[in-house]
Amino acid sequence: MSRVTAFLTRRRGGDRWHWTDVVTVLWLGAGVILMFGPAVWLVLSSLKTPAGLAEFPPTLLPYAAETVVVEGYDKPLPLFTVTREDGTEAVLAEARRVGTVAQMIDPANPDDKLRVNIAEREPVRAVGFAWENYTQPLVERNFFLYAQNSVFVTVVATIITLVTNSMAAFALSKYQFRGRSAVLILIVATLMIPLSVILVPLFSIISATGLFNTLWGVILPTVATPTGVFLLRQYMLTIPDEIIEAARMDHASEWQIYWRIVLPLTAPALAVLAIFSVVWRWNDFLWPLVVLSRQDVYTLQVGLNAYAGELNVQWHFILAMTVVTMIPVVLVFVFLQRFITAGIAGTGVK
Repeated sequence: MSRVTAFLTRRRGGDRWHWTDVVTVLWLGAGVILMFGPAVWLVLSSLKTPAGLAEFPPTLLPYAAETVVVEGYDKPLPLFTVTREDGTEAVLAEARRVGTVAQMIDPANPDDKLRVNIAEREPVRAVGFAWENYTQPLVERNFFLYAQNSVFVTVVATIITLVTNSMAAFALSKYQFRGRSAVLILIVATLMIPLSVILVPLFSIISATGLFNTLWGVILPTVATPTGVFLLRQYMLTIPDEIIEAARMDHASEWQIYWRIVLPLTAPALAVLAIFSVVWRWNDFLWPLVVLSRQDVYTLQVGLNAYAGELNVQWHFILAMTVVTMIPVVLVFVFLQRFITAGIAGTGVK
């Protein structure tokens, strides 16, 4: 920890501040704010009440109105700071409100009533976190089921993606056949075709095969990715052909060469593709929205769409569940970032 502190506080001018030190601190500070500012704002906003989200100007921290229990009233009453006619300030509770006029009472003396214009009072607030934004969707809605569906789609699609893409990459990198370069160009060229262009043909195929409204209908059309084939092929080109020829001389089958030799040597690139696939499948929204129409097969991203109604958008629930859906992706990057760096660096060796 001391080394990290010494590195962060190191100055070019020694004990004095050099102008480059000031520029560096400002530049890095601006970068930190731009990178982590939106994420911090999202997390704090997810803990606000609907009234807090509608406030203008907005506040960074979530605030909640303080309330007090007054004898004779069934529910706790909100507290406000009111300026009396004699200029003194008092903390009163709102008993009822009609239009722009509110009837305020003293919590210690409920008989002391005062009519106040709502523009002449300030709510008494304190930092408060609306944890019900998280608990209510998870308990009362089907978000646990949506999470299970998303985990199933992500895990199964990632496994199939690794197998199919590695097979294609093995053939394109270690076999010599006519048209190999044309096949690779054709595969990479599909990157220029957006999903919206092939949406209708894909939907027709899924409907004809009986995969509509099933999780397999979400998984199968997305397992073959040109990015994965290209990434793995570039890495497999770095594997010496002499190793494969030696295995063939020892009478190893092509499947044994692929499974026992090529795949273990391609582990860094496979880890990178697995990370990318997890992020792609977990965050996928358009294709599951088209294929799935029953709530029992919704994924998390499609389930979030249920909170956006025609007349009312429940932003507090959307923000909270968005934070929940971000957690697995953040954990993947935090714990597996070294595989990303090593794998991407390895694909450019040859």
